[in-house]
Amino acid sequence: MTASSDRHAASGMSAASDVSAASDVSAASKASAASNVIAASAGSSGSAAALAGRRILFVGGGNMAQAMIGGLATGGVPAARVAVIEPAAAARQTLTDRHGALVAYAAAADIGDDERFDAVVLAVKPQQAGAALMACRELLRRSPDAVLLSIAAGLSVDLLVAMGGGHRRVIRAMPNTPSLIGEGIAGLFAPAGTQASDRELTRAILSGTGAVVDVDEEHLMDTVTAVSGSGPAYAFYLIEAMTEAGVAGGLDAASARLLAIQTVKGAALLAGGSDEPPEVLRQRVTSPGGTTAAAVAVLDQRQVKASIGEAIQAAALRSRQLSDEAQAAQGPAT
Repeated sequence: MTASSDRHAASGMSAASDVSAASDVSAASKASAASNVIAASAGSSGSAAALAGRRILFVGGGNMAQAMIGGLATGGVPAARVAVIEPAAAARQTLTDRHGALVAYAAAADIGDDERFDAVVLAVKPQQAGAALMACRELLRRSPDAVLLSIAAGLSVDLLVAMGGGHRRVIRAMPNTPSLIGEGIAGLFAPAGTQASDRELTRAILSGTGAVVDVDEEHLMDTVTAVSGSGPAYAFYLIEAMTEAGVAGGLDAASARLLAIQTVKGAALLAGGSDEPPEVLRQRVTSPGGTTAAAVAVLDQRQVKASIGEAIQAAALRSRQLSDEAQAAQGPAT
């Protein structure tokens, strides 16, 4: 056997050992995943009850709003009970093409004086929120019982109250882009004193796009934004790097891309279906002296984990800065 053959044989045994170690957790993970799905399904009737008869207005008709509207439709909310304010004609057309009975307005001023809503979802960029809520103040005044659900990054409850002309039924959420395929997750903050019905309604609106996690302190929404709101970009970054490395190693681009995507997807599903922490799952795939151990050693040498932590801290800081910038642009409450 040649030296090259020796290396390939050793590598093959190491890879097989790594895969074998990973298989030890698969059965338990699948059982846990099944129980998680059952638990999620159990809440669907509660969501339907919370949404029954409610009218919902989206301020902004971009990707996230479209994902949430799709989730509502899947949950059985009639399109006629959903309305959108969206200045861009092309976006309005897309919305009405997908949801025929949905009403899309070019501006808040186009909504009739007799219109009332149970929830108003602020789904615009933070820099646009002040102008959007200023335009909606009269609408909010006519709907004093409406909950204002903001998915704009960084904007505090107090600032949103000021922007909305004193409308105090405000809840914050931060969903992420996997919401587009119903696999998102949203952090949710409701201030002390929030009515249970408002909390239930907002959770029902969000649940059609994925999971919902409550946070008890508002400042933690900056961390939620940094970890999960921006998080899909980190996963795409990893897929991008793995694909490029595969191509550099001789794979064709399509194969490298598929290998990278399915590996990240499968690992995420495995982690989500396991009660064990990710470091334990990683250790079980990392046989001493094996191929995975060699790779992880390089990641540790390059301090990749610390770099990811610093990146998330930078994103959280930017979330806080967005609130400060919006507050400065808002000026004195009017």
